[in-house]
Amino acid sequence: MRSLPLPLALTARLTPVAVLACAGWAMTSGPTAPSPAAPLPAGRQAPAQSPSASESATAAKAYTGAPAPCSSVPVAIVKSLVPGAKTAGKEIPSTDDKLRRTCSWNALEGYDYRWLDVSFEITASDDAARKEYQQRVGEKSGGGSVPGLGDSAYSVVNLTTEDKQQTREGVVMARVSNALVIVTYNGSDFETKKAPGTDEINKGAIKAAKAAVAALGSGRSG
Repeated sequence: MRSLPLPLALTARLTPVAVLACAGWAMTSGPTAPSPAAPLPAGRQAPAQSPSASESATAAKAYTGAPAPCSSVPVAIVKSLVPGAKTAGKEIPSTDDKLRRTCSWNALEGYDYRWLDVSFEITASDDAARKEYQQRVGEKSGGGSVPGLGDSAYSVVNLTTEDKQQTREGVVMARVSNALVIVTYNGSDFETKKAPGTDEINKGAIKAAKAAVAALGSGRSG
């Protein structure tokens, strides 16, 4: 089998990936508590207090840490989506692996190239995850919702061409409580210069996303 040069876009993906530092979520303390109230008359009880904003955020935080990403997708799925890849995957270094973890698998088997990324991001609350999810979906037009995946999920597939070589990439974003799961799956055929079909890439990305969402259980609080 003769080796073929990779297009610039794919060559760039095979070089070490510089991972952006994920933002920390700081928990600030509330104002100084007021002085104790005067004693109530006998037989009277103080009214129930509403939970503070910090208490509400804590209650909404179902996940406290990201699961191990390279074991989040079963070996059988990795083999089917990325033939020839090392099933152990490669975890991308993170500045805070409790809040953000990513694993990548890629391989060139014959003339067929495939790449799979699975990323977990843990936010401070459901509301923070919801806002981040909505922002990212807004940046990826042309896709659609994925029913039955997490609290909400979105899938989009795009085709790019460089030096007459096509690459088709699918992205699935899912939100589960305060956690985000991001899956990227793409492929090219260097013999025909064509890309895999939209259906193949989309279904593959969704399959990996379902497995990754199921793996979130290991990071649940409580």
